This record gives sequence, structure tokens and C-alpha cells, in this order.
Amino acid sequence: MNDVVPVRFGGRFSRALAIGTLWLALAGGALCAVNDASSAGPPLAARPQGASGELTLTSLDEKAAFQLSQAAIGKPVEDFVLIDREGQPVPLSRYRGKPLLVNFIYTACFQVCPTTTRNLQKAVQDTVGLMGAERFNMISIGFNQPFDSPAALKDFARQYGIHQPNWEFLSPAAAIVPDLARNFGFSFVPTAAGFDHLNQVTLVDADGRIVRQIYGEKFTAADLDEPLKAMIAGSPIPAGSTTLQEIIERVRIICSVYDPLTGRYRTNYSLYFQIAGFATFVAFMIYLSINFWRNRRRRPSLH
Repeated sequence: MNDVVPVRFGGRFSRALAIGTLWLALAGGALCAVNDASSAGPPLAARPQGASGELTLTSLDEKAAFQLSQAAIGKPVEDFVLIDREGQPVPLSRYRGKPLLVNFIYTACFQVCPTTTRNLQKAVQDTVGLMGAERFNMISIGFNQPFDSPAALKDFARQYGIHQPNWEFLSPAAAIVPDLARNFGFSFVPTAAGFDHLNQVTLVDADGRIVRQIYGEKFTAADLDEPLKAMIAGSPIPAGSTTLQEIIERVRIICSVYDPLTGRYRTNYSLYFQIAGFATFVAFMIYLSINFWRNRRRRPSLH
């Protein structure tokens, strides 16, 4: 067996080697960070500033949160009673009969919640412009209790200029927050800088059943209009309205599409042509059936 002779380097060489190794490690870490950032999708969860590194008390498990959120689809909304901005109790059953949009916020948030609220406000305004405020409702629920009081939510809505008649801010009792959040599939965990929570808007149909979850910070009317159209078309006709007028109005809504370039809705005339073509086909089939029936009656019977 050959003996291995250890090679000893001088102090300057050792320091140079150590510095070179450190630079390689930093460069490799930076490259990995760039690759991770480029492969990341749109943010599913909202993380406040300062909620990284040693400042984070807990971290939201995005995979588990997403699964919980999706598991809520198809479930009915329970009849929780919350408090509105004027201090009046509001049962969630009050919102039955129309489609409902629901999101969760906390008023002390200084980064993500305001951004999400502004984007959602613009989307709701655009959607109201097409469908009307009487067609659907929107509620924002303050989950940071007891700090998200009715007064705090009232100030939050005033600060961001939210005055839509179909948009309400509701404050739950602290005791029901866990069950309320679980019912909607909403997840949040406290951090040193606030809350790490799921970015979602929950769509509830007129029967009070959760039908879809929409994720992200940058909501547009395009994210809301198609599911809302489907829910409006399938909702019962309101009492006191003319059936024919209501059907015409729903057809008008369905035949409108959102143009992201102009930020407005425009009429999709192709749907009108499809409806007219279908009606023509049905009329033609009825005409053939009537002619066939008449010809059979005129044909003499053979004895």
C-alpha cells in the first residue's frame, strides 16, 4: 500500500481558495434563486412584508391550503350571523337568491389586501356596468378579530372609496372565525408582520352553494363575468319582473364579452347568429313535421 502524503498549502493560497469557493457558492445560490423565480406561477397566497426569514412565526402550507379551498366547492354556505358596518346582525342566508362573491381581508394589511381590494373594486365596477348592481352581491369579511370591528371595516371601505350598493363589509365574532373560514375554504396563519393567507374570491350561487374559487391579486372583470353570467342565467327569475323582459335581459348579458384592451364590455354578435340559426333550424323542422302530417292525412286509405 502506498502512503498518502498530505499536501499543505500556504496561508495566502488557502485564503484565496476559500474566497473563490465562497464566490462560487453565492453565484450558484443566485442562479437557483433566478430559476425558482422564473418558474414560479401567479401568487396563490399573500405574504406581508417582513414575513420572511427569521421574522416568520409560521408559514402557510400552500398545497394544503389549495386542497382545502378546492374541497369547499359544492358545499353549501352555512347560515353564520355577522355584523355589518352599522353594527346590525346579518345572516348569510340573506344573500340567497342572487350570486354572491366573498373574499376575506384584514384591515391592518398594508400591502396585499389594499392591492387586491383595488383590483377587485375595478372588476366589480366593470361587472356592475354590464349586469347591474341588483344582479349579484359582494361581501368582504374581516377575519382578524377583534381588530376587524364594524368600525374598522367602515373606515377601510371609506379609505378605498368603496360605495357600491351591492358590496358589504362584515365582521364575524372571534369564536366563529375558524368555522367560517373552513366553510369557505379560506386558510390563514399569523406571522410577525401580519397574516400569511390565501388570495381567493369565492363564488356562491343563488342557492347558497360554493361553485368556484378564483385566486390571485390582479382580478379583472374577465375573471368574474363568465361564472357570474352562468349563475345569473341559472338563477330564478325575480318576483315582480316580466318573464319575457327578464329573458331578453339575460340573453343580452350572455351575449356580451369583456374586452381587456378597452376595459369594457362589447356585444358578441356571433352568439346572436347562433341563436338565430338554432331558431331557424327548429322552425324548419316544425314546418317539415306539419307538412308530413298533412300529407299523411290527405293520402287515400287502401281497403
